[in-house]
Amino acid sequence: MNTEYFESFDGTRLAVHRHGEGRPFVLLHGLFSSAQMNWIKWDHHEAIGEKGYEVIMLDFRVHGDSDAPQDPDKYPSNVLVRDVAALVDHLALEDYDLGGFSLGARTSLHATAHGVLQPRHLVVGGMGTAGLGEWHRRAAKFRRVIEKFDEIPRGDPDYFSMQFLKSQGVDRVAARLLLDTMPDLDLALLANITMPTLVVCGDEDRDNGSAEELAGLLPNAEYVEVPGTHMGSVTKAELGEAIAGWLAKTA
Repeated sequence: MNTEYFESFDGTRLAVHRHGEGRPFVLLHGLFSSAQMNWIKWDHHEAIGEKGYEVIMLDFRVHGDSDAPQDPDKYPSNVLVRDVAALVDHLALEDYDLGGFSLGARTSLHATAHGVLQPRHLVVGGMGTAGLGEWHRRAAKFRRVIEKFDEIPRGDPDYFSMQFLKSQGVDRVAARLLLDTMPDLDLALLANITMPTLVVCGDEDRDNGSAEELAGLLPNAEYVEVPGTHMGSVTKAELGEAIAGWLAKTA
């Protein structure tokens, strides 16, 4: 495992964790998580790397080992898409695969739907139609968590989210700025995503709406269920195994 740093399009310093050798697979984590929490801790990077891939795991700005600037000018619309594009340019990747979980999946879909990135294969984990077309509703939940942080009591529906945010040491000022950079996606644009795509989701995960419906809107997608809820599925070996197996099958 190597951890490197590079400057994104606006000079923000971002961390990249690289594991394995072979075909590049850029892998993106979920909201207020990190590469360590989503991919490394549960050995998903190992499962994928064993199939002949170099797993390139970015920590988004405001997450993990990357910088969390508090300057509002550092948060243009779809800034995370621009950060991933900057990583691809920095590494001079031309033939690569792309994937992510939750926010990472959402970012990957925005990037490919708008033609910013053109990976050969795409992996979409823990994401459904509501997390794209109705993202503003999901974002409102996290705005409340940030703004009412010290007031959310045990038993509140957002208590667990608040505790997770606290455990990850997320800068709440920067996190609030980041949330405002994430627009809804016009689901009609999913027709632009023509590369082979894996949509993988926990069998109890409804946090972002229907993943199966999302797979049906993508021109060339396969839908796979793994055990678990939204937060639970990423902790289970089946998620990494499903991604690794599909990549090996479609390589």
